[in-house]
Amino acid sequence: MEKMNLFDVVERISALIRSEERKKCTQYGLQSVHLQVLDYLSRCNKYSDTPAAVTNYLGMTRGTVSQTLLLLEKKGFIKKTTDTTDRRVVHLSLEPEGKATLEKAKPCELFDKASGLLDDNELSRYDDALVTVLTALQKSNKSHTFGLCKTCQYFTSLPVGFLCGLTKEPLSEHDSEKICQEHTVI
Repeated sequence: MEKMNLFDVVERISALIRSEERKKCTQYGLQSVHLQVLDYLSRCNKYSDTPAAVTNYLGMTRGTVSQTLLLLEKKGFIKKTTDTTDRRVVHLSLEPEGKATLEKAKPCELFDKASGLLDDNELSRYDDALVTVLTALQKSNKSHTFGLCKTCQYFTSLPVGFLCGLTKEPLSEHDSEKICQEHTVI
């Protein structure tokens, strides 16, 4: 059997995940982009819960994201809130209905089954390799890394909590566990 190159492997993994995603979305009357937005909003922190960040993360047009956000808001899945400091900024959050729909529609079963076939050593090795590939793809695309806040070079742990060294603002433990568009690799 011929060995697959890295691009083919990553492309095939993506295709399988998207296929499962489409199946789940069909069950719940959603499109893949709807589920992707809900999933992103469930994992982002306070610096990354804006329409612009959603657009950057998904790599879609502002128009597509705007229409998606309108529909999700209309269905009661998300809420838009104007920033208290800068009224030009809109923050997005999941409503209970959005969280419940995401949990039902998220295509995790295939990945969970596949992970169960690997031992912890293999999973760790593959995790490291895939993170390396992702980082290289993001660098070559000149895109934001959107990494976990607590793994950023600006993340600072203080005796009384956490601080973003970039914005000089305090961080909650919750935000430190979420992805951030301002993430900079250490």
